[in-house]
Amino acid sequence: MNQTDTPPVLVTGATGRVGRVVIDQLLDAGVPVRALTRRSEAAATLPAQVEVFAGDLTVPETLDPALNGAGAVFLVWTAPPQTAEAVVERLASHVRRVVFLSSPHQTPHPFFQQPNPMAVMHADIERLIAATGLESTIIRPGMFASNSLAWWAPAIRAGEVVRWPYGAAESAPVDDRDIAAVAARTLHQDRYVGGDYVLTGPESLTQAAQVGIIGEALGRRIAFEEMTPDEFRSAWEGTVPSSAVDMLLAAWSAAVGQPACITTAVADILGTAPQTFRQWAVDHAIAFTKGS
Repeated sequence: MNQTDTPPVLVTGATGRVGRVVIDQLLDAGVPVRALTRRSEAAATLPAQVEVFAGDLTVPETLDPALNGAGAVFLVWTAPPQTAEAVVERLASHVRRVVFLSSPHQTPHPFFQQPNPMAVMHADIERLIAATGLESTIIRPGMFASNSLAWWAPAIRAGEVVRWPYGAAESAPVDDRDIAAVAARTLHQDRYVGGDYVLTGPESLTQAAQVGIIGEALGRRIAFEEMTPDEFRSAWEGTVPSSAVDMLLAAWSAAVGQPACITTAVADILGTAPQTFRQWAVDHAIAFTKGS
């Protein structure tokens, strides 16, 4: 592929856990890349061949320089919803295609059917995109494997028991690298226009089993202890919005005794099986001992 003949792809959330890997995947495919960031110092963390633009989703007009001449946008919504309509209108006036990182709120599995303000916002943005006539692809990751770093790594690093509610709740954690690879593929290959993909890992695992797998990756046993929902609320008060805590507790409660939703979307798009949680844990073992 000749980069001079290919319009650049604009990646929002460019320094995030998915967007940063999308950039690498696009560059590997020979696609020119632009990165949108709110912080000028973020440019130093990106590959030299990436064109970095300052912009903010809460100030839609700041996106114009990055959008001028772009062909597609990877949209990760990281702002309050108030400016979503204006941002989507700007996308439609500049580019041909958008790939939106959404959530599996349409999936008829109890885990994904709990009240969730984020899912409501995602659904609204999807409707805005559809109304513009943009070529679009929606990707819907289930539980991110990397969530375990935020949830369990502090206790594991400290050598403590992992205390968590609903240890029997099952999910199919998906590797962030698989999410990014799917996003990159759908951004530059026409065959995925109009696609709507729920992305999961390959196996259903309880939360307690996931902690055990991390322990195996580290070569030591990690004790898991059940905590009550009220204890969880108290532990996370002030660090996570109460609506998010309520959503997680409801989702985990609904998932107990229910095998996780598993799809073939990652394999269908990439032609390779999704990474297992065990492989993800091995590859990220140092983050559970010394930090990321």
